[in-house]
Amino acid sequence: MADHRYTVSTTWTGDRGTGTSGYRDYDRAVTLAASGKPDVAASADPHFRGDASRWNPEELLLAALSECHLLSYLHAAVTRGVVVTGYADEATGTLTTEGNGGRFVEAVLRPRVTVTDASMLDAAAAAHADAHDWCFIAASVNFPVRIEPTAVVG
Repeated sequence: MADHRYTVSTTWTGDRGTGTSGYRDYDRAVTLAASGKPDVAASADPHFRGDASRWNPEELLLAALSECHLLSYLHAAVTRGVVVTGYADEATGTLTTEGNGGRFVEAVLRPRVTVTDASMLDAAAAAHADAHDWCFIAASVNFPVRIEPTAVVG
């Protein structure tokens, strides 16, 4: 076993001059930073008074699940002898709110994989189960992550 540590700086940049004097008196603007990487402009979801032009935490969580599955899948494809030449995902997530709280109740990944030969289609489909098992992010969340893949020859 090995521990891996990650560091991210989160800075609120939404003070409009009166701080949090009232619920509508401050912006939800945030800057996310990590050493050696470009900053990410973030905010709350527009439903929670955020800026729709910025990434929100819910989208970032879904992006982490999608990318983790993609990277795990590419490794699984190699181990199964599948040559992947394309991969795109249209992931969705469902968040349920209640009172001042809420939680994700589901995420669905819909990867569309392109492989080089029709003989690889079965192994390409099976590699998604490996990828799901190997994805650190999916193993860390407390809601179901469903995979609805398709594969084509290209």
